[in-house]
Amino acid sequence: RGGKSEEDVKAAGIPYKIGSFPMAANSRSKTNMDTDGMVKVIAHKDTDRLLGVHIVASVAGELINEAALAMEYGASAEDIARVCHAHPTVSEALKEACVAAYAGKAINF
Repeated sequence: RGGKSEEDVKAAGIPYKIGSFPMAANSRSKTNMDTDGMVKVIAHKDTDRLLGVHIVASVAGELINEAALAMEYGASAEDIARVCHAHPTVSEALKEACVAAYAGKAINF
């Protein structure tokens, strides 16, 4: 986990929105037969700034770096959603979770 949890933002009274994406819908995860897990992003409801990212997957340690960098530089869910991620890669799961937070629905789920 990086940043704030949903419980943290609730307790602080911060307006937020959630985007999530299951690894079972990610092309690389399916190819690798490693579909357990998901990515969940928490973004500010008004500014869209990323507040927290949760990754539960065997490759979480390799994915959290993009989320940590984005939060450090004040990126929004839309910022990550609009970045071109290589296909097929597991990193697309973070993009899809950000699309879900920003646009209300992931592209590939």
